[in-house]
Parts: sequence; C-alpha cells; structure tokens
Amino acid sequence: MKRPGIEMADIFNQFGHLLGNLSPEKTKVVQDIKNCRTAVLGGHLEKCDHCEYEKNRYNSCRNRHCPKCQYLAQVKWIEKRTEDLLPCPYFHVVFTVPSELNPLILRNKRLAYDFLFKAASETLREVAARPKNLGADIGAIGVLHTWSQTLLDHPHIHFIVPGGGLNKERTKWIPCKKSYFLPVKILSQVFRGKLLNYLELAWDKLNYPGKIADLATHSNFKHLLVTAAKNEWVVYAKEPFAGPKQVISYLGRYTHRIAISNYRLVKLQGEMVQFKYRDRENPGSSKIMALHVREFMRRFLLHVLPKRYVRIRHFGMLGNRLKKLQISIVRRLEGIVETVKAEVAQGWQALLKMVAGIDVTKCPKCKLGSVVVLRTLPSRVNSS
Repeated sequence: MKRPGIEMADIFNQFGHLLGNLSPEKTKVVQDIKNCRTAVLGGHLEKCDHCEYEKNRYNSCRNRHCPKCQYLAQVKWIEKRTEDLLPCPYFHVVFTVPSELNPLILRNKRLAYDFLFKAASETLREVAARPKNLGADIGAIGVLHTWSQTLLDHPHIHFIVPGGGLNKERTKWIPCKKSYFLPVKILSQVFRGKLLNYLELAWDKLNYPGKIADLATHSNFKHLLVTAAKNEWVVYAKEPFAGPKQVISYLGRYTHRIAISNYRLVKLQGEMVQFKYRDRENPGSSKIMALHVREFMRRFLLHVLPKRYVRIRHFGMLGNRLKKLQISIVRRLEGIVETVKAEVAQGWQALLKMVAGIDVTKCPKCKLGSVVVLRTLPSRVNSS
C-alpha cells in the first residue's frame, strides 16, 4: 500500500501553534499524533540475520484518534468478535439526528452520546419485540460515529444486527424475513420520541456555553426540541450481508474508523489542506475539498471523544451478561470458535500476516532473512 504524501502529524507539527488553548483531551490527542512512531516514544533497533539491513522501529502512540494506530487494534477486535457471530443474515441499521440538535450534542458529548445509544438500542429491541414485527429479543453491536465526510459534526450510530432473536422463554430462535428486518418508519418515530424525551428530562443537567447560551431558558430549549421533532429523522437499514465473512469485513471498516485517515489527505499547500470526501451524487467517486489548516484542525478535533468514553457497545442478547447463552448457536459455525482462539493466541505478528498478508518478520531488503531486535531504544521527553 502506497504511503500518503502528508499525514495528520505533519499538519499538527507545522501548524499546531494556531490552535490556541485546547482541552486536556485534545492536547493529548495532538501530542500523541505528533509523537507517534518517532524517537520520542522510543522503540527498538532491528537487524536482518542474513544481510546488513538495520532500521530503527519506533513505538506507536496507541491513541484511538490517531490515524496510524487503528489497523492492528481493529484486526484484534474483529478476530475476538468473530466467535460471537450467529448463523443468520446480518443487517446494518443507522440512526441519525436532525442537524438542529448538533450544537447541543457537541457541547454535551458524554451525556448526549449516551442518550443516542440508549434511545437507539431501546428502539431496536422494543420494535423487534412487537409480535407483528419479529416478536423476539434481539442483540446488536453499536458503533458511534460523530463526523460527516467533510469533518463537520454529524453524530450517528451504526448497528450490526443479527436477523433474528430469541423468544420470550429463550427456547426458540425466531428468524426474520430473508431480506427484511424491521420497518424503518416505525424505528424513526420511536427513536425520535425516545431521544427528545431523554434530552428534555436532562435539561437542567446539560451545559449551554457560548452559541447555545439561549437554551438555558427552558422555553427556548423546548422550542428547539419541537423544531427538531418536525424535521426528518433518518433511520435506514441496508441489504443483509451475504454471510459471516462479509460481516467481519464490514465491521473492520467501521469499528475503529476515525474522522479522517491519512490516505484521504491529498495536499498541504501553504496554509490550505486538500482532502478527499465521498461524492453523494456520484456513488463510488470522490471530490476534493480545501480548508485552511486552522479550520481543518478544528474540524478534526471536534471528534475527540471524552476520556475513556466507550464508543463500541453491545446490546440485548449480544451483551456481555447474556452472550454465553448464544454459544451453542455460535458453535454451529464450523470451527469458528476454535480457529479464532488459536489465531489470537499466535500474537500480533502472525495475526497481521494472516489478515493483511504483511510479514513484519521478513527482511524488506533481501527478502530472505528475518529481522531480529538488537536493542531497545529509550523514549525521550518531547521538547515541542
């Protein structure tokens, strides 16, 4: 894979001084991205046991917002989740909110994101439990995304949902129709009511700084909710996946995704950043957007999550407390439990080779020898 011409680290290194005062969480994100895979974090010296090749290999920052640090974490997570897959179709359901609510949500991330998860997951389970729909207790994996393709705030939750569930007595598996899961109009209506209710009940617990100061008055807050209720609440479900392998591949594209990857960055020219974004009018194609570096960095940092915030959550029968009840169903997938456990136990090098075909132990120069660690390189204090 071709390396990107510029990276987020380049932008922060050259223009980070334009950011001004940042919160501790954002400051750490910027610093970690700047330090990632540099001498600052230390590492080790590698040498080939067959030729003269030597290279310093520096440590990753492991920050979940860093474009360089997501791939291996993603691979490990997916391999562990594979044993939870059920032998049935899977659906992708997305819950979004009207843009009028974005300023409020952005300034109350932890509480508002919790409300999004709560309202959306409860909606799925309640609508599925109705006898005229599925009449079953379902499970789901939810992943919070907070960005649009142009890095503006756009909070929404992606759910991967098995196409079926357990009856009330937990003695029978009830499958959904082959290509139909739940009525999206009903999902949208129930979700709207739940989220607006949770927000209204929390009016005195939310913060109203700066541009949304007027919402501290309850009548203004109520007017916002009424306005939002009149607009479109988009909930959509895509076609079911072809099988478990397709589910795994799809999860890999969504679970550890961040606001923008280095590979979408096109050019840094003067104080303008050019990056690619998806063209909605022409599926499969992209456009180029140019932003001043200050605005680009501001948009990127909009999506820094609160400290220790959990953005991947499991619900219903896929929740940790009930997941063991599904082991007998999962084992119907031929050998999947044993295979995954063996693969994970092999270590990250073997896992990376299996999934991506990248053998980090082979010498990149002679292609014959294996690289071995000569010594550890200590970390340094960042002077920037």
